[in-house]
Amino acid sequence: MLTFSPQTTIFIAVEYVDFRFGIDGLARCCRSLLAEDPMSGSVFVFRNRRCTAVKLLTYDGQGFWLCHKRWSSGRLAWWPKSATSSLKVPARELQILLYNGNPKRANMASDVASELSNLTNMPSMQSQVQR
Repeated sequence: MLTFSPQTTIFIAVEYVDFRFGIDGLARCCRSLLAEDPMSGSVFVFRNRRCTAVKLLTYDGQGFWLCHKRWSSGRLAWWPKSATSSLKVPARELQILLYNGNPKRANMASDVASELSNLTNMPSMQSQVQR
């Protein structure tokens, strides 16, 4: 099982790619189609045309990792649609996607970033203590 920290940057390529591509071909897709640096340490997720498999590409500072998952039966239950060529998703959505689920239908707690922004809008404890 693959695990990703919440700080991992993950990009999903919206359109399918030729699954004959290896590391070099997918790195070229990162640069040309997604306009991202494949050596940034981000995880890049690609699907094949038939939606029966995904490939993950990442760079760990020493070299590239390429993971390939093919479902033994069926197709992907969900894949993002977007006007842009890629979609940035949190790690928890990638985990759901890799288990052939639909992250948009999962009942997850809200993002930590939005929770933190709500906290910054609240009066600080220091201002309450000074009163």
